Amino acid sequence: MNTIADNIRQIKALLPEGVTLVAVSKFHPAEAVRQAYDAGQRIFGESRAQELKAKQQLLPDDIEWHFIGSLQSNKVRDIIPFVHTIHSIDSLKLLQEVHLQAAKHGRIVNVLPEIHLAREETKHGFTPEECKALLQGFNPADYPFIRIVGLMCLASDTEDMAEVQREFHCLHTLFAECKQAYFQKDDSFRELSMGMSHDYLPAVREGSTMVRIGTRIFGNRK
Repeated sequence: MNTIADNIRQIKALLPEGVTLVAVSKFHPAEAVRQAYDAGQRIFGESRAQELKAKQQLLPDDIEWHFIGSLQSNKVRDIIPFVHTIHSIDSLKLLQEVHLQAAKHGRIVNVLPEIHLAREETKHGFTPEECKALLQGFNPADYPFIRIVGLMCLASDTEDMAEVQREFHCLHTLFAECKQAYFQKDDSFRELSMGMSHDYLPAVREGSTMVRIGTRIFGNRK
């Protein structure tokens, strides 16, 4: 049976240079995170504010914490003191709250608008048109404590990999359009967060720069 360290090595061997592995540790104990950390992994993703806050207090300070789940505005203050990147900005209200709380701590937080491309209505996020409207109206000078670094999506939960690939392709196309229109001179807008344990290879083929992998590293949730 593979160890967590074995799993990380195998995944990284398949990732091209320039693709970041976010090890999704949600619902797994701090000890599992420690094993991944000891194997050299430094970037971890969590999806619940209270769980992230609890783990952060138990684990090394040089971990780069990413928040990848649906985030309520009233939970932002719990993670802002230490979170590095929030992948799941799904409203202007949430974007503004992240900036407000980051300003209180004098920290710049990376954020990615979440784009709704999947067929399920339960998925969160902006439509491509809403995303363009958000970015068109976004003035970085008004938000000095957040940095929009790219886009994120969750693909449809389906075994139809052609559909999944199509959604990833759509996000890559949207990213290129937004880069050209709104971030042409901003090198920080460079991340495409897409791909999980079951679909990260198609995501990489479509230009993903960040894959969010949990089960293939830590096993099934406890």
